[in-house]
Amino acid sequence: MVRSLGMAQTLLRPEQVDDLVAQYREGATLVELASVFGVNRRTVATHLTRREVTIRRGRFDPSRIHEAADLYLSGLTLVEVGMKVGAGPQAVRRALASHGVVIRPGGRCGSRITASTAVGG
Repeated sequence: MVRSLGMAQTLLRPEQVDDLVAQYREGATLVELASVFGVNRRTVATHLTRREVTIRRGRFDPSRIHEAADLYLSGLTLVEVGMKVGAGPQAVRRALASHGVVIRPGGRCGSRITASTAVGG
């Protein structure tokens, strides 16, 4: 018996995976590729790993810290913030935490502090 997971599965053809690998090697992020190919970022990572491509640690553009803090403190999740600023959720987590933003334990709990207070601005 097969259970439905509630999500449509997107299967990439070998030539799409070739393109995905090429774009990653040219500097595209997992998040960007997930958006382009309509798959989860973990699916992108799995395809890259199968092709023996070393996964880069998530990048976060430091000039976007205030934007990321505003988004996160408005109630968005780390994944959602990452999608908007072009970084993985762990990279966003590290950047926000290093700037004094308190990371929520999980779920969608809103914060009562302002972004400018949280990042010293």
